[in-house]
Amino acid sequence: MNEWIDELADQTAGGEPAVLVTVAGIRGSAPREVGAKMIVTATETLGTIGGGQLEYQCTRLAFDMLGGPETPNLQKFPLGSAMGQCCGGVVDILFEPLASGLPGWLRELRALYGQRVPAIIATRVAGEPLKCVITAHNIFGAADAQVGIEVVGRARYCLDTGRMVHRGDEWLLEPVVGSDLNIAVFGAGHVGSAVVRALSALECNIRWLDSRRNIFRHTPANVRSIEAADPALEVASMPPGSCYLVMTHSHTLDYEICDRILRRMDAAYCGLIGSMTKRRRFEKRYRAEGLSEAALRELVCPIGIDGISGKKPAEIALAAAAEVLQAHERMRRAAEFAYPDNVHPLRGKSSP
Repeated sequence: MNEWIDELADQTAGGEPAVLVTVAGIRGSAPREVGAKMIVTATETLGTIGGGQLEYQCTRLAFDMLGGPETPNLQKFPLGSAMGQCCGGVVDILFEPLASGLPGWLRELRALYGQRVPAIIATRVAGEPLKCVITAHNIFGAADAQVGIEVVGRARYCLDTGRMVHRGDEWLLEPVVGSDLNIAVFGAGHVGSAVVRALSALECNIRWLDSRRNIFRHTPANVRSIEAADPALEVASMPPGSCYLVMTHSHTLDYEICDRILRRMDAAYCGLIGSMTKRRRFEKRYRAEGLSEAALRELVCPIGIDGISGKKPAEIALAAAAEVLQAHERMRRAAEFAYPDNVHPLRGKSSP
C-alpha cells in the first residue's frame, strides 16, 4: 500500500532524518515483491520488506545511515543459510537516507497521489544518483535530458499498460496509482461492518452503502460511506471490473441490487450473502425475468472460500474477503495475458 508516501513526507517535513528502504530487485524466491518499502527513523520502523533476518539486517544498516550523507546505497543480500532465511533467492535493497527536509520529488508525489494522478517514481540505481516523478505529461524533480527519452518512454508505457514495478539495468520504475480493486459493500449490519473492516486493510477503494439513516459509525480512510435512499441505483456508479458484496437487511433489496449487477455483465465478483435456498429462489425469479444463464453463473451465493464453515461475522468476513481477492487476481491475470508475450514493459518489442 502507499501509506509510506504520507508517512515519509510527515517525517522529513518535520525535520526528522529517515531512511527509505526499498526492495529494488529479486532473483529467485524472496519474502516480498519488488517495490516493497520500509521507513527507518531513530525511534521506529514503518512498513515491512518481508520480516525475518533480512529485515533485521536492513534495519540495522539503515539506522547507521541516519543523519549521514544523502547518498543512495544499493546492496545485495543472498537469502541462504548464512542469512538464516530459507527463501534461497537474492534480494537487492536500496537505502535512501533523507536528512535535509522534504525532498522535491516526494512533495510532488504526495500532491499527485492526493489528486489521484497516476505517476511513476523513477530511481537511478546505477551511476549518478537521480530520482524523479514521471506522469503522462510531465517530469518532476529532473530535466528530460537527465532522465533520457528511453526511460521516460518506458515509464509511460508502464502507466499505459498498468504494469507493476520493474527494474532495468540502471533504473527502478515504480508505478504509484490508485488501486484498481474497487469494491461495493451493500449493507452496514454486523456482517457488512466486519467485511469492510477486513477489506479496508487492503489497498482498495470501497463504497459502503446502506439505506438506513445514521447506520455508519467508524469509516476507514479508504472507505466512502453512503446513505442512499435506493442503494440499487448506486450500482451504476461503479467502474467495470468491480467487486460487489450484497448483504443488506432486506431480501427484496438484495434481489434488486444483484439484478442490476448481473445485468451489467462486467463484475469481477458478485457475492450475495445467504443460503443455497436463497440462491435458488433468486435464480428462479431472474430466469422468469429474462436474465441469461451466463449472467446467473456470475452470482456467488453462499459467499466465502471453501473450508470455512463459521457463521460469526468476522469468520464470514475473512472468507468473503479471500474470495474477493481471488476474483480480483483472476481478472488481473486475464488482463496481463492480453498483452503479447514479445512485448516487454522495459525493453519494448523483442525479436520473435
